Amino acid sequence: MWNNLPSDLLSNVFSYLPPHSLARAMVTCRHWHDCARSTTSRHQHPPWFVALPTRARNLCFVHNPIESTWHLLGLKHVPSLTRPVSTIPGHGLILFKSTGSVPLQLSVCDPFTSRFRHLPQLRKPRTNPAVGVIEDCPSQFNVYVAGGMCKAASSGAASYEPTLEMFDSRSKNWTITGSMPIEFAVRLTVWTPNESVYSRGVLYWMTSARAYSIMGFDMSSNKWKELSVPMGDTLEFAAMVPRDGKLAVIGGTHGVNVLVWELGEDDKWNVIERMPVELGKRFVGGSTKCVGIEGGVCLYKEIAKEMVVWRKDRNHKNKWEWYSIEGCNQISGKRLENYPIKGLFLHPNLACSSSFF
Repeated sequence: MWNNLPSDLLSNVFSYLPPHSLARAMVTCRHWHDCARSTTSRHQHPPWFVALPTRARNLCFVHNPIESTWHLLGLKHVPSLTRPVSTIPGHGLILFKSTGSVPLQLSVCDPFTSRFRHLPQLRKPRTNPAVGVIEDCPSQFNVYVAGGMCKAASSGAASYEPTLEMFDSRSKNWTITGSMPIEFAVRLTVWTPNESVYSRGVLYWMTSARAYSIMGFDMSSNKWKELSVPMGDTLEFAAMVPRDGKLAVIGGTHGVNVLVWELGEDDKWNVIERMPVELGKRFVGGSTKCVGIEGGVCLYKEIAKEMVVWRKDRNHKNKWEWYSIEGCNQISGKRLENYPIKGLFLHPNLACSSSFF
């Protein structure tokens, strides 16, 4: 019976499968393979955690939250002189940027299918700008580049670039969409580690210099604004995360507390959550990092060490829960080295229908 199902009906069945089950279905036969490659998921499965070693550039570790298993992927198709910026979660893509003093070159790859593509060159060549991503819909995303250093056409001397550029995945072109005060350009260039959050029409970046602060670009008014971070001068670490369409900040204090603040309508911060103390003791201080996606947050240090996740309970939509996951110290029985990592979240996308590629 399954062999004779029409393609549209089979694709509908496949749309409810989690990524690892869909991958297994794809190797059954050519008919299933073709249907699976054109399937768009209709069920919101938990995002996968992606760990990219900061030194071993050709490796990629991914954690399957449904089976609680780690997998190793190769990234040989990604140029060596690049480093990850963020993900484009709904498209299953990782955004990379070039390293060094050369003008910025952005690229995207799908770690599960090995698809890779360079984005076109920017209209204004620049080095070390802030980079952000907005997903407008399942078929479109925009990449924003703000600030950075550029060379003056006359003297060749370097200066800060006070403009904002946007890449549209449908037109595959860059456009200049706004300007900024020079002091914002300086801070976006020098103290911004590139993670961004889009909330209620504003694209936000957080500075990495203490006291932490947040800069936001309002898309409707083309104006910039600055927000203070709660306890920004005393936090051991801090990161922005999206939560139910709102901007949230998660940070750890000297007193081994990990707190979550949410930005209210009046741009005031409200404490909405505290990590259990027994978990917080293991994650304050040192090299703690944090990454978030709609529906989940992960605190981590190195690939082989324990990680803590705060995620929506799949059985209770309004309830979030804390739990720990084991780090990845072996795969297929082979012991691995302990790497410092850059952590990201994404939803694996095995379909090949994306017009971007």
